[in-house]
Amino acid sequence: MMPKISKLNVPEKPRKLVVFPQKIGSLVINGFHHGREESNYEEMESGEELQTFDLTREFALKQMIKDQCYDFDDELISFPQNKNRKSESIVLHACNDDDKRSDLEYEISRKEINLEKLQRVASSGIPDGGSLRATIWKLLLGYLPTSRDLWEKELNESRLKYDKLKEEFLRKPSELSCRKDKSMILLGHDTSSGVIEPLKRYNISKEDHPLSLGKTSIWHQYFEFTEISEQIDRDLQRTHPDLEFFSGDSSLSTKNKESMRNVLLLFAKLNPAISYVQGMNEVLAPLYYVFNTDNDERNVANIEADTFSCFVILMSSCVDHFCQQFDCGSFGVHSTLSKLSELLKTNDEELWHHLEFKTKVNPQFYAFRWITLLLTQEFSLHHIVRIWDTLLSNPFGLQEMLLRICCAMLMCVKSKLIRGDFVGNLKLLQHFPEVDVEHLLQVAQGINMDTSFHSTIFR
Repeated sequence: MMPKISKLNVPEKPRKLVVFPQKIGSLVINGFHHGREESNYEEMESGEELQTFDLTREFALKQMIKDQCYDFDDELISFPQNKNRKSESIVLHACNDDDKRSDLEYEISRKEINLEKLQRVASSGIPDGGSLRATIWKLLLGYLPTSRDLWEKELNESRLKYDKLKEEFLRKPSELSCRKDKSMILLGHDTSSGVIEPLKRYNISKEDHPLSLGKTSIWHQYFEFTEISEQIDRDLQRTHPDLEFFSGDSSLSTKNKESMRNVLLLFAKLNPAISYVQGMNEVLAPLYYVFNTDNDERNVANIEADTFSCFVILMSSCVDHFCQQFDCGSFGVHSTLSKLSELLKTNDEELWHHLEFKTKVNPQFYAFRWITLLLTQEFSLHHIVRIWDTLLSNPFGLQEMLLRICCAMLMCVKSKLIRGDFVGNLKLLQHFPEVDVEHLLQVAQGINMDTSFHSTIFR
């Protein structure tokens, strides 16, 4: 059973919804800067849209779908039966992957990386293996600058800041107390003389007392997040239970869950207006998985820090979808669902009319999870990673491509939806069938988005 997505209520008018870094090395918390260094950052007020990508770049939309009523379903799920044709297809795919890998490796090896060209090539899929996908995702998210000369400096600063944040916000209060006074001194031992003295009473300040209810108390702050921490642990147990990388009691999965827990808990503490919401673990999983495929030793040693920074950037494109207060706002999830309905109407009015009026299967019944969790529960991890190649490569931003793919998902199972009733269609869309993902993404690229509709997504 899929984990239930719940939301945490936020204050009606939070002063600072969330603060996100404008560039690497500029992690800022609750309006003040850590590290006593100069930093550029943006404070996002409630209702503002958080954007990751530069929307001024030119983007050539692909050819519109010629026949909006074309039935993609059979072509999408059917596979060639001829073994020779299948073998030829595999060989051709391998050749294409080799060419694509060469192109991508050349692009990221340049002193100044052409981001537009990188987006164009990566959108058709990044070949598996090695550090290629991990590096390109960091570039597409803006975590790595396009100038290779800045990589080392920016990464070092960002990783150092993460270590400081983790030290301050994730260390247990008892460990902090031990750092103030050595354990042997607390027990009344004089290690310098070698003589054991009687136990001495230790004066504990109000801030250090475990029963303190003061907001400045480190123990109060620690217990305040106990419930959230326990929820994160439960959700991580359910994250891709079919994969040993995430599930089970092996040393590998235990280590991975501990790192992901640190990322989610630190995000919740630094952004109290959002905190942690069930489902964020699913959004985090592809990032952490892909960054673990990196074979660079320094990157492997800093997977947790890099994942945290990229998770913050990624959340900036969909944070309003996790805030219940903004559900009905211009950037909330209901507004996004309405845009999906409009997009389907533009590209396949027959299917739109059948869903909206004949069977009354509204997007709220099935697409809420699609959009909020970035399709992470509709496909296998292998296919999620491929879909995210295209999502992250879109010059107009992740949300624009996400709507295209959601619309394509509906069009690709049109024949089944047209024949179905309310119960059948709802079951189909809540348990989306296995499909040819490459074909699905081709359909998504062909979705017609006129200028007026496109402008409403980012206004």
